[in-house]
Amino acid sequence: MRLLLSRLDRFFAATPDPARTGWLSEWTYAHRGLHGPGRIENGPSAFRAAVEAGLGVECDIQRSADDWPMVFHDWDFARLVGRPEKTGALTRDEWRELAYLESEDRPMDLPELLAMIAGRVPLLIEIKSRRGYDVELSCRRVVDALAGYGGRHAVMSFDPRVSRWLKRHSPQTTRGLVMREDEYGYTQKAWQRRMALWVAQPEFLAYHVAALPNPMTSALRDAGVPVLTWTVNSPETRAVAAAHADAPIAEGAGLA
Repeated sequence: MRLLLSRLDRFFAATPDPARTGWLSEWTYAHRGLHGPGRIENGPSAFRAAVEAGLGVECDIQRSADDWPMVFHDWDFARLVGRPEKTGALTRDEWRELAYLESEDRPMDLPELLAMIAGRVPLLIEIKSRRGYDVELSCRRVVDALAGYGGRHAVMSFDPRVSRWLKRHSPQTTRGLVMREDEYGYTQKAWQRRMALWVAQPEFLAYHVAALPNPMTSALRDAGVPVLTWTVNSPETRAVAAAHADAPIAEGAGLA
């Protein structure tokens, strides 16, 4: 049975192409940039610090009210800005007027981030999604922003529809599936994980470090599918990443 499931895992992921995915394993990625005191997560200072440190960059994307791809994680501004609005309620221009609570930075959009990085380090773009969200519109906006960008980059999401959409509409884009198995995810059960793989057909995974190692990710790595892991934030999780994944998405003590 385990051998059969291993073969299914390999079938549900895309056939590895090292020319497209080999670079993913060569970097450590700063989770939401190299954030810290005065450098807010997903903010310009955090991204500049990551580039200066020679780290790859991971970021989050959702849309403004006028459908611009904005670099931000939460679905509201309460935690980082101290305002009650939902992120989708403000236009890009209104986002730019916001001030973070613990930084002099202001929110940025994806084109601004691409111009800042300018291909100097690779970029992992996570498209945010939730139930009822038009994630395919986010895919289109992200792909539009990436048109003509020459730096190494990949797009990923917890939502398997993102990877599926990219395979159909932007096959040149390296695509990944983010997964977790705890109470906050939607793939706690083995059949849910295999269904997500079947829908997504990803070229790589970004897997929750707390769920490593496991037979599925081991089988995919054996088949040549890169497995990144998040959030590596301690010496202990760094050791797990080194033993059971191909690259860490890290912050804090996980970068030491």
